[in-house]
Amino acid sequence: MIRIANGQGFWGDSPDAPLEQVRRGPIDYLTLDYLAEVTMSILQKQRSRDPEAGYARDFVEVVDRVLPDLVSKNVRLVANAGGLNPEACRRAVLEVAKRQGLNVPVATVSGDDITGRIEELLARGVEFRNMDTGEPLATIRDRVRSASVYFGAFPIAQALDGGARIVITGRCADAALVLGPMIHEFGWKAADWDRLAAGIVAGHAIECGAQGSGGNCQDDWATIPALEDIGYPIVEASPDGSFVVTKHAGTGGRVTVASVTEQLVYEIGDPRAYLTPDCGADFTSFRLEQEDPERVRCTGVRGNPATPTYKVSISYAAGYRAIGSVAYAWPDAYKKAQAGARILKERVARLGLEFDAIHSELLGANACHGIAAAEPSPELAAQLPEVVLRFGVRSKSRAAVERFTKEIAPLVLSGPPSVTGLGAGRPKVEEVMAYWPALIPKSEVSPVVSL
Repeated sequence: MIRIANGQGFWGDSPDAPLEQVRRGPIDYLTLDYLAEVTMSILQKQRSRDPEAGYARDFVEVVDRVLPDLVSKNVRLVANAGGLNPEACRRAVLEVAKRQGLNVPVATVSGDDITGRIEELLARGVEFRNMDTGEPLATIRDRVRSASVYFGAFPIAQALDGGARIVITGRCADAALVLGPMIHEFGWKAADWDRLAAGIVAGHAIECGAQGSGGNCQDDWATIPALEDIGYPIVEASPDGSFVVTKHAGTGGRVTVASVTEQLVYEIGDPRAYLTPDCGADFTSFRLEQEDPERVRCTGVRGNPATPTYKVSISYAAGYRAIGSVAYAWPDAYKKAQAGARILKERVARLGLEFDAIHSELLGANACHGIAAAEPSPELAAQLPEVVLRFGVRSKSRAAVERFTKEIAPLVLSGPPSVTGLGAGRPKVEEVMAYWPALIPKSEVSPVVSL
């Protein structure tokens, strides 16, 4: 049995969680998941300004803090913090190790960044059709900012086989960070569909950090203990594919069948065929059982053969946006916010500019539920002590969005009363990056493992 702990659910998660996972109990592997689809476009912007950028810099700070414990406790680290520049990330990590006087073999998994190969691949007949709309990439080719292939777990296992104590990947399937160590430790093969699928389910159970151990949990959430000291999830994996989801003793949060189930149904698409680069996993096949307090056992996972394609995450420029807010106070806060939204829409319309979208929402009334929100009763609306009007526009024209930003502040003195501006100054114009999911034949791209 091996213990694999996840200490990062996204870039921006708790900087202390990795250290807590290593120090508060025995583990064999620490995984850190930094990448989301939008993250890749952010990293591309950074790399375009600095060739040594393009990776999650927070990761290097984490390594600086946790490395002595990793070495003394013989814990291996697997992270996708390499983003679009795994080699630069490795250089930064090795500099940390050198400064601390530690000799740590560090491997990278690269080859996933195909941004510079788009023209070549298009010429070879790879259309990169949008998986949602069917459109070919040619329709937005001139606006593409990044393109990354989701690799699987076998390159990670190869790096571990080679003696790496730290493995830094670029874009890979989130669950591959957990499956890779299992393949390395248990010797699973490429056609062991059921066991590989079990590793995928295990990885998916903990990939979002504390969301798998009671955080963001709807099941009787008010009774979940000590969320201020929540324990991040750990998988105890066995060679037969069965595993237990748990957390360190003495930590807050909760690991129950309900909390684990909530995480497992997150972003899976077809539950009978959750597709990854290594296999498909049938999420209707397995059984979850409350083995003990804070221990949920999973057995019976069934897998499907891998597809002949990789998924590709492509980001492209989709115009500009700006969002501003003002707050209205009682009495009649709801009515004032409604009037403020109407006034802004009419003033924006008078500008005569092209906007792709104009959106308003009332925080305290309908912001969370959008069009599904019920209109508050007159009695409830009258009791609301304050309502925040949040108003934004999106356009292909930066000039149009810039002009809109000058309309929020005047509303304070030229609209309904009892209002205050929120934030500092005018709203900031931001570039909008959109997501284009596509497929590529596995024969067209290969992972590169370097130790």
